[in-house]
Amino acid sequence: MGGAPSGTAGYDAALERRQALMGKSGPRALVKNWRVARIACFACLGGVLYGYNQGMFSGILVMPSFGKHTDGYIDNPTNKGWLTSILELGAWLGAVMSGATAEIFSRKYGILIATAFFLLGVVVQAVSITGGYKPILAGRFITGIGVGSLSTIVPLYNSECAPPEVRGALVGLQQLAITFGIMISFWINYGCNYIGGTTLETQSDAAWLVPICLQVAPALLLFFGMLWMPFSPRWLLHHGREDEARQVLSHLRHLPGTHELVELEFLEIKAQSLFEKRSIAERFPHLQAQTAWNTTKLQFVAILALFQTKAMFKRVVVATVTMTAQQWSGINAVLYYAPSIFEQLGLSSTTTSLLATGVVGIVMFIATIPAVLWIDRVGRKPVLAVGALGMSLSHFIIAVILAMNIDRFETQQASGWAAVVMVWLFVIHFGYSWGPCAWILIAEIWPLSTRPYGVSLGASSNWMNNFVVGQVTPDMLENITYGTYILFGLLTFLGACFIWFFVPETKRLSLEEMDIIFGSEGTAQADFERMDEINREIGLFDLINTGRLATRHSHDSEKKHPIEHDV
Repeated sequence: MGGAPSGTAGYDAALERRQALMGKSGPRALVKNWRVARIACFACLGGVLYGYNQGMFSGILVMPSFGKHTDGYIDNPTNKGWLTSILELGAWLGAVMSGATAEIFSRKYGILIATAFFLLGVVVQAVSITGGYKPILAGRFITGIGVGSLSTIVPLYNSECAPPEVRGALVGLQQLAITFGIMISFWINYGCNYIGGTTLETQSDAAWLVPICLQVAPALLLFFGMLWMPFSPRWLLHHGREDEARQVLSHLRHLPGTHELVELEFLEIKAQSLFEKRSIAERFPHLQAQTAWNTTKLQFVAILALFQTKAMFKRVVVATVTMTAQQWSGINAVLYYAPSIFEQLGLSSTTTSLLATGVVGIVMFIATIPAVLWIDRVGRKPVLAVGALGMSLSHFIIAVILAMNIDRFETQQASGWAAVVMVWLFVIHFGYSWGPCAWILIAEIWPLSTRPYGVSLGASSNWMNNFVVGQVTPDMLENITYGTYILFGLLTFLGACFIWFFVPETKRLSLEEMDIIFGSEGTAQADFERMDEINREIGLFDLINTGRLATRHSHDSEKKHPIEHDV
C-alpha cells in the first residue's frame, strides 16, 4: 500500500481522493445534493428575517405617520442614526455570544434561541403604538440580538452540513435569503405607504405597524420548522455522538453509511475533532471538560488565543478586515437610508423614493443568484476583487454627479436619475460579490474547535462596523454630502487591494484543509505527529490508500479490456 502519508501529505491524499469521488461544483452539484440544499434553504429563513429587518426600517423612517408617532425624534440626523443603528448594536452582542450558544446548545437549537429573541423584539416594537420611540429602541435592540445570532449560526450550520463542492453555494444562500428579505420589505413598505393616504394628516399608523408585524410569520415558521431539521454532523461528532453523526451524514449525502465518500468525510471530521480536543486539553487543561460553563469561558479564552499564533492571527485579520471592508463599502448606508439618499439625489416625492428603493431590492436579489450557483467554480478572490472595484467606481461617479448638481437637481433631472442608476449598479456589484463571499470566507476558514469563536469574531466585526456606519451616515449625508461617497469609494478600493494581495483562495477546500493554506503546517512538528497518530488510530490513511489502490486497479482493468468496458 505504500505506507501512511504524513504531515500535509496526509491532507493532500485525502483531498485528492475526495476530489476523485465527488463531482463538479455548480448547479448540477446542488441537484445531486438536494437534501442538503433543501435543509439549507429552510435554515436561510433566518437570512430572510435579517434582510427584511434591514430593509423595512429605511422605508418606515420616511413615512409621515411614523415621524408623527415619534414626536419629531427622527428629524435630528443623530437621533435617526440611533433609531436605526440600535439594532446593529444588539446584533453585535448576539454575534459575540453566538459562538458559545452554538457550541453549548448545538447549531440547531442556537437557531431556535436566536429566533425566540427576534420574536420578542418584534412584539415589543408592535406594542410601541402607545409608548412612542423608546419601546421601538428597546424592541430593535432585542430583535438585533436575534438577528446577529442568526447571521452567525445559520451560515455555520449550512457550512457544516454541506459537502465541499457545494459548501460555498449553500452558505451563499444566506446572502440570497437576505437580499430576498430586503427586496420584499422594500415593496411592502411601498404598498403600506398608501394605507390611509400619503400625507401627515391622513396616513394611518398601520402604514408602519403592518411591515413590523409581518415579520412574525416567517419567524414562527423558522422556529417550529427547525425542530424537524437534523443536527450538524460535525457538532454531533465533536460531542461524542458518533452513531448519530454517521447517520446524519449518510442521510445528507444520500449515500449508504458504508459508502467510501461518507466514510472518508466522517473520518476526516473525526480526526480534526480529536486533534482539536487534544490540543485544547494540552493548552487549556482546566477547560477540557465539555460543560456549559467551561464552553462559555473557553469562548473568551479561545478568542484571545486566536491572536497568539501566526496561523490563527492570519485568520483573524482575514475575517475582521473582510467584514470591516464589507460594511465600509457603504452597503448598509444605502439599505438603511435609501429613500433619504434618493431624495438627496432629486427624487423629492416619498412615493418615488420608495419606488426607487424597491428597485434596489430587486437588482440586489437578482445579482446574488449567480454567486450562489457558481461561487464554488469561480472562486472567492476574483469575485471579491472585481465586485469591490465596481462598487468603488460607482461611488466616485455618484460623488461627481452630486458635487456638480447638489443644489439644482430640480432642473437637472437627468443627472439625478444617472446618480440613481449608479446606486443600483453599486448594489448589483455588492450582490454578486461581497454580500455572499464575505460570509462564506468567515464560515469556512476556521478549524473545528475554534470555528464558532472565529465566526463569532468575524461577525462581531461586521456588526460593530455596521453599527458605526448606521449611526454616522445621516450626519455624513447632511454635513459632507458628496464626501460620503468619496470616503466609501476609497475604503472599498482598499478592500479590493486587501483581498487581492493578502487573502488566499479557499474554493473547493475541505473545512479541515484550511489549516494548510493558512500555514498551520509550520507551527510545530508536534501537531503533525499528533495528527498522524490520530489518522492511524482511526484508520483514515488505510481508507485513503485502499481507495486509491481500488481506483488504480479499476484503471488497469480498463486499459487491459477496453472492448469489454465499452460493452
